[in-house]
Amino acid sequence: MFNGALTALVTPFRDGEVDQQALCELVEFQIQGGVDGLVPCGTTGESATFTHSEDEQVIKIVLQQRGLGEC
Repeated sequence: MFNGALTALVTPFRDGEVDQQALCELVEFQIQGGVDGLVPCGTTGESATFTHSEDEQVIKIVLQQRGLGEC
């Protein structure tokens, strides 16, 4: 179904909030490194402690940085 390397992203926080700039930089680093896919809010454990709003925010930031909008 899926091929290649998919990176399970950690979600950087600063002062109790999602650190958007650090997340954008992390996503860009992965893209430049040639990964085939990104997995936000998943296997690194943050999802269990995120609010629904934080889930949406992180996914939106990743999609925007991936080229589907401005980060």
